[in-house]
Amino acid sequence: MASDGQQFPPQQQDSQPGKEHVMDPHPQYSSHQYKPSNKLQGKIALVTGGDSGIGRAVCHCFALEGATVAFTYVKAQEEKDAEETVGILKKAKSGDAKDPIAIAADLGFDENCKKVVDEVVKAFGRIDILVNNAAEQYESNSVEEIDEARLLRVLRTNICSYFFLTRHGLKYMKEGSSIINTTSINAYKGHAKLLDYTATKGAIVAFTRGLALQLVNKGIRVNGVAPGPIWTPLIPASFTKEECASFGKDVPMQRAAHPIEVAPCYVFLASSPDSSYISGQVLHPNGGVVVNG
Repeated sequence: MASDGQQFPPQQQDSQPGKEHVMDPHPQYSSHQYKPSNKLQGKIALVTGGDSGIGRAVCHCFALEGATVAFTYVKAQEEKDAEETVGILKKAKSGDAKDPIAIAADLGFDENCKKVVDEVVKAFGRIDILVNNAAEQYESNSVEEIDEARLLRVLRTNICSYFFLTRHGLKYMKEGSSIINTTSINAYKGHAKLLDYTATKGAIVAFTRGLALQLVNKGIRVNGVAPGPIWTPLIPASFTKEECASFGKDVPMQRAAHPIEVAPCYVFLASSPDSSYISGQVLHPNGGVVVNG
């Protein structure tokens, strides 16, 4: 933690997606306190935005639990983070898990999502766990600043991709499979400067609840995770230096979390023995904020 009451050293990245390898400090994707127990042995998992942030931590925990992991990243912009994540996952994989694969894709378009699903199925034969996690956000002081191009971009990445990947992935999922969608605390409390992002996160909550009802008779569970302030590349890539320095101070715990503090939520929801009676629900790792809904 930085000095003078700051949570992090002031920093800012000039483009999205953000890059984990240049952050100070690096987000923590692992912890010696996490004790894997083969919860996902033999499972095939696809995680979008898995090269960094929450996605990397989820991929790592999945690999530790015995899953074979595929993840997506943005070509030419997240290559280094993706390469590092592949190396991390190879070291973490256990049992009969196959080597992880990284797939470059712009998930805002249906045909690209289909290609991702096809590549995973070609490599591993099926999908047992789908984690819709990729997202982008931009600050604005007024709805008048959000033009059509930006709105469509945020909608495509943050919610359309969830529909597209689920639509194409379902044919390769069976009873006992799990879909986990990343929403946000902002879907519940709002955020004046992240209006379009917040709208998509609210849509993800509704998507999760509706899809859970649609798939319950197929034995496929659908749940969500609504993180609070988490130290990921999205933060320095979308906030000012001053906002980064104080990021997370406004929650009851008065700090931001690292990705490893959120990733076990995804393990819990992916593991049938742990969450077999849970569907249509959202977990709230948010530093103590009480939310309704």
